[in-house]
Amino acid sequence: MASRLPERPPHGVFAAEAWFGFARSLIAATAFIGIAVVAFVALMDPYGLRAAPGHPPGPIMDANQRLSYPQIARGGRFDAAVFGTSTARLLDPNALDEAFGARFANLAVNAATPDEQIRLAELFIAHHAVRAVLFGLDGTWCSADPPARTANAFPDWLYADGAPWGVLRQVNLRAVAVAAQAGLAWAGLARPRIRRDGYAVFTPPEDRYDPERARAHIRAGAADPAAAIDPVDAPIPALGRLDHLLDRVPSDAVKLLVFMPVHAAAQGAPGTAAGRREAACKSRVAAIGAGHGATVVDFRFPSPLTNRDANYWDALHYRLPVAERIVADLKAAVATGADDPGGTYRVLAHP
Repeated sequence: MASRLPERPPHGVFAAEAWFGFARSLIAATAFIGIAVVAFVALMDPYGLRAAPGHPPGPIMDANQRLSYPQIARGGRFDAAVFGTSTARLLDPNALDEAFGARFANLAVNAATPDEQIRLAELFIAHHAVRAVLFGLDGTWCSADPPARTANAFPDWLYADGAPWGVLRQVNLRAVAVAAQAGLAWAGLARPRIRRDGYAVFTPPEDRYDPERARAHIRAGAADPAAAIDPVDAPIPALGRLDHLLDRVPSDAVKLLVFMPVHAAAQGAPGTAAGRREAACKSRVAAIGAGHGATVVDFRFPSPLTNRDANYWDALHYRLPVAERIVADLKAAVATGADDPGGTYRVLAHP
């Protein structure tokens, strides 16, 4: 009798087994790649989750200050910091170190709201023995209803104690790209976007300064006299938070509250509703400063500095030589407690 060949499984069984095998391989490969990506990002630590006073941050490759600055606030050997908006970003920590005998970080953030500045300051104060703080104040601090956030997404988790679940929260396409850039920086193949003390020159190179273009930008950024202005006696809630924050700064620390020198065209003109509101705000800041032993310095008024177009790129942003002058002026204001004889600044409060 002829032997019978073994029956072959139906073709569909082979197909099913092949698909199951492919699926298992795909899932395993995906899991491996996912774990490898998480491990790579964690190793490169692009947002400084491991930063602490004894463990400074690595190279700062993400130009988004809201993501990059928490690691500076947590880490490094700093005992002083600048908080504010872009009007304070050009204050060089190296110059401030020399002026005040401290180790400064510049944590001023472009377009930062008072809430964002306070959050960053709280993080810094919680992780450092503070010897000096400098708040660069602008018009948003004087608002009756200041915005809590700008259009830029604010990563609340990075500012929370311990950055909970940070290893997983930071894993996204942006963080992977920044981690890769950090790896290149560690290898000496890329330059950090921001210095490890937070300083970066964001204005164009000085040799590209064009006076006519600057004047056009200044005119475009001039204050609108028809804009709605808060009444003089309207509340100023951000200053109440600043008052409470200064309670946490050591009494012997240098405390500077500075109205930054925007161009005169962007200021509330004296005698106008905007001017009266700014004056009331300055008076309130002076009282807060006096209560905390702070030096309150006002550059925000028409002066030889703020009236001169050649000092500015636009209505808000001064040039690098002006930044150097501001540091020297602040040193003098703290040392003497007197107004500038040349009329550039006024001292509204002094210990």
